[in-house]
Amino acid sequence: MYKWLASAIVIAIVTTGCSTVARNETSPSPQNNSRVKAHQTAPQKKEIKNSQEVALHLEQLAKGVQGVQNAHCVVFGNTAVVGIDIDGALERSEAGTIKYTVAEAFRKDPYGVDALVTADIDIAQRLREMGADIRNGRPIQGFAEEMADIIGRVIPQLPRDVMPVEEHTKNQPQRIRNQK
Repeated sequence: MYKWLASAIVIAIVTTGCSTVARNETSPSPQNNSRVKAHQTAPQKKEIKNSQEVALHLEQLAKGVQGVQNAHCVVFGNTAVVGIDIDGALERSEAGTIKYTVAEAFRKDPYGVDALVTADIDIAQRLREMGADIRNGRPIQGFAEEMADIIGRVIPQLPRDVMPVEEHTKNQPQRIRNQK
């Protein structure tokens, strides 16, 4: 009797567990439910037509945040990068809070909603120099020089790629070694 009952229970469990009927009605999806509509709540990014005006606007917005001593903005195409100057003695968490507050201010602005905000001292200095190059009529050359400097600092140096001085001079052509 117990064998029949145990085998019946096993068969019932296996039968219900192996059911592979597809049920599309279990969870509503936007494709099957025409009543579900999403509304955009974030501000739409505006197309940047005058990059100098937008840069000044975003700099002023960032400077209005408590803790920001100065701000520098560079606009390329439809993207803005804003470097903020803050007190160098601040703790990392305090610097992060100020950067976050600037990002919150930009979130409500149609030009700043997709802007990049950095509090890195070196990047902020590079943005300042890029902005000066753009104002002096050298946008491409200034951008290329500063990006080369940034990338040169970011890319790691591998010890195996470093050549000792002896090997380096052996690989130089004879005339260059004679000039030294």
